[in-house]
Amino acid sequence: MPEPLRPIQSSLTLAAAEKIIDTALALRRKEGLMVMVVAVLDSGGNLVAYKREDGSGLMRFDIAFGKAYACLGMGMSTRLIRDRLGQRPAFQGALASASDGRFIPVPGGVLILDAAGNAIGAVGISGDASDKDEYCAIEAIHAAGLASEPAEPNPDWRTAGL
Repeated sequence: MPEPLRPIQSSLTLAAAEKIIDTALALRRKEGLMVMVVAVLDSGGNLVAYKREDGSGLMRFDIAFGKAYACLGMGMSTRLIRDRLGQRPAFQGALASASDGRFIPVPGGVLILDAAGNAIGAVGISGDASDKDEYCAIEAIHAAGLASEPAEPNPDWRTAGL
């Protein structure tokens, strides 16, 4: 009789990913923000969970996934990527090409950190202004009992415009 298959340990549980998504969408509704999509990836870039609210645009999944993927690819939030690479469009283009277009360098992509500070995944949100997307991601990660990079939302997130 063959050996039974062994479970493969993921860096991020489905339960944690679902908590992050549901909290982010609840925050979106509480704050009166535009409809959103939320993608949660594990540290290997695998999609763990995803939700799309009714009325979301066709490209929103690709944007949310690309924000989370960019975080994991560069080891930093998409806000930090934007700030560091804003004056380097050729390098940003090269990263987009190297990632088959899965590199969206605007806020809304947030690393999920464990208690030791290790990146165990990333959240990408798309739907409203980037700083508002990021606010929902950070607060949802914290509500799930995890840490985030960046640790706090942009203090001016409420006034961010599209």
